[in-house]
Amino acid sequence: MGRITLDKVTKSFGEVEVIPPLDLTIEDGEFCVFVGPSGCGKSTLLRLIAGLEDITSGQIRIDGNDATNVPPAKRGLAMVFQSYALYPHMSVRKNIAFPLRMAKMDQAEIDRRVENAASVLNLSDYIDRRPGQLSGGQRQRVAIGRAIVREPAAFLFDEPLSNLDAALRVGMRMEISELHKKLDTTMIYVTHDQVEAMTMADKIVVLRAGHIEQVGSPLELYRNPRNTFVAAFIGSPKMNLIEGPEAAKHNAQTIGIRPEHIAVSSSEGAWQGKVGVAEHLGSDTFLHIHGIPGCDPMTVRVDGELPVSHGDTVYLTPNETHLHRFDAQGLRIE
Repeated sequence: MGRITLDKVTKSFGEVEVIPPLDLTIEDGEFCVFVGPSGCGKSTLLRLIAGLEDITSGQIRIDGNDATNVPPAKRGLAMVFQSYALYPHMSVRKNIAFPLRMAKMDQAEIDRRVENAASVLNLSDYIDRRPGQLSGGQRQRVAIGRAIVREPAAFLFDEPLSNLDAALRVGMRMEISELHKKLDTTMIYVTHDQVEAMTMADKIVVLRAGHIEQVGSPLELYRNPRNTFVAAFIGSPKMNLIEGPEAAKHNAQTIGIRPEHIAVSSSEGAWQGKVGVAEHLGSDTFLHIHGIPGCDPMTVRVDGELPVSHGDTVYLTPNETHLHRFDAQGLRIE
């Protein structure tokens, strides 16, 4: 069981309140991602759940039990950090077993858990190697293995892939998602990378300045962002936000349209502009169009084979069924 509830939790450092009163429930077995820009409070929130920081007020419950003042080691949670924090002189086997040895667990049970974790993480062939003989991705798997053997109520990941190169990040993203399916255990994952959030989460919590801006599934946030902050943060490339007369036509302060919901023509359309930078990614090309009133540049996602060049005049037409409207406070207009 791994249901975690935060009830009016706050955190202040001196007179500075970094987490205003916050309510959140993470259901047993969910993969929940905290996402937001640097300084939004996502890592602080994770550390409050882990017990590595004391809350200023409120209550944290784990499986219905008050854990607010319970020491980190007794909360039944396991944390995986950005740094691997492996012992270089120990083998993979001994690194994974370390928390169990500290708990003075029976050696037969230690062996069983270590072998099982190594099998789940495809580390069985490397179990007698030392960390210095492993790749970055393998070392991160060892760190995850050290968490698995504790058989926690929930796993807490604090930007665990930040030290990896792009290819390894994609691979480890899939491995952690597969691990969640295998273990069926609650996972809370902190990242500033909204692509990680979209591809891994059952539930995303979007944070800004300690406030929860929106909670929902990746598709809910993509299709129905609550405000302009979520609209611009979720989606890659981000949503185009347009102000001025064009928004006023739709009885809104701001309208939003995603790059993939704009048609491009060389002869006619609602808006005229010139092609600036074209990012060719193979199957897709991202065009940055200048000269669109209220949104300069505007990003458009097109087929990778579309024959356009820097300086070309193009005409854009938004798909009206995918248009988002926001009021003067930046809130969604239904």
